[in-house]
Amino acid sequence: MENRQQWGFIFFALFNLVIVALLGVLMRYKIGFEFPYLNQKYLLHAHSHFAFYGWVSHILYTLMYGFLLYQTQKPKYFPVLIIANLVCAYGMLFSFSVQGYGAVSITFSTMSIFISYFFAWFFIKEIKQIPFRHPSKDWFIAALFFNVISSIGTFYLAFMMATKSLQQDHYLGSVYFFLHFQYNGWFLFTILGLLFYKLHTIAGITYDRKIFLSFFAACMPAYLLSVLWVGLPWYLYLITVIAVVLQVFGLVLLIQKIKKHYSLIVAQTSVYVRWIIGLALMAMVIKTGLQTASIFPEISKLAFGFRSIVIAYLHLVLLAFTTLFLLGYLLWNGFISHHKTALIALFMFVFGVFANEFVLMVQGIASFGYVLIPHLNEMLLAVSLFMFLSLIILIFSYQKARIL
Repeated sequence: MENRQQWGFIFFALFNLVIVALLGVLMRYKIGFEFPYLNQKYLLHAHSHFAFYGWVSHILYTLMYGFLLYQTQKPKYFPVLIIANLVCAYGMLFSFSVQGYGAVSITFSTMSIFISYFFAWFFIKEIKQIPFRHPSKDWFIAALFFNVISSIGTFYLAFMMATKSLQQDHYLGSVYFFLHFQYNGWFLFTILGLLFYKLHTIAGITYDRKIFLSFFAACMPAYLLSVLWVGLPWYLYLITVIAVVLQVFGLVLLIQKIKKHYSLIVAQTSVYVRWIIGLALMAMVIKTGLQTASIFPEISKLAFGFRSIVIAYLHLVLLAFTTLFLLGYLLWNGFISHHKTALIALFMFVFGVFANEFVLMVQGIASFGYVLIPHLNEMLLAVSLFMFLSLIILIFSYQKARIL
């Protein structure tokens, strides 16, 4: 029963990813062509909220629930919470598309936050029953902690809107607070927890807790990287530098661990899994490198001053790192089959992700010199269509794998 439930939840995750891609196509189309029936700003809100809750949070909840199924007897409440999160995600999808920020959309987004609180409470309570120090325990508990913390940014933004005290710096600070603790907390820590869960099943691979401690110590102060443009005092800037050093140190330890046991990993994984997971980890290295470079205030101001650069970075984290890792992880666990059609669809999507990043990078570099490169928007539309079609093929191959 639990296994069928998990397959169903994962199908919804992939289906939701298709919807996220479709919204991306619609937004790209509206930039270059007339399409008056949908509001671009409303579409953007629907796209971002559904990507966070309908795709990433939903699949992370599902995979964490799957982890518990193999560790404890009968974890309760989680299917109900996962379904409730799905209902809220679809509520946000439709309400944001129609009205943007309004009573209905805010209600669904607020409910999804409270669901994340309940999920964190029950999951931590359940995971503490595991009798030994499993490598994933630290990562999952920290991930849920950061997920809860991220909501402070959302509630502060709501407070400013309700009291009509909205200020530009505070507005951006609250948005970046939410994004930082989602991307570098909730998403990153859950992904590394899943990675160490799989590595733990391979005989001969040991766990180094210093990796976790380095990333954990870096996460909260690393938020200051997102607000360097406000001109921080020297002591806060020093804390930011220390956070960057800790983050790089943790990443180096992680790479060394993988490199040391690579022969064992090769024996237990397919080349396709290694390629997709490897590309996701490469994106993580690039992300960390960009964060490290942003320690220089001039670079930080330059990056945050150009919308195309911000979009490129957000897509790097959400698509190239988070989404590729999760698809690779599903392939690793057999939820996506190694059937030829599924593999073609996966690598089509991988190509689309990096093509998207390349075009966004060119657009961002051109914006530094205020140079307009012709047909870039059309290229982005073509790439988004290509990614959408690859996911359509993938979801049909997923259904076929279930039938077989």
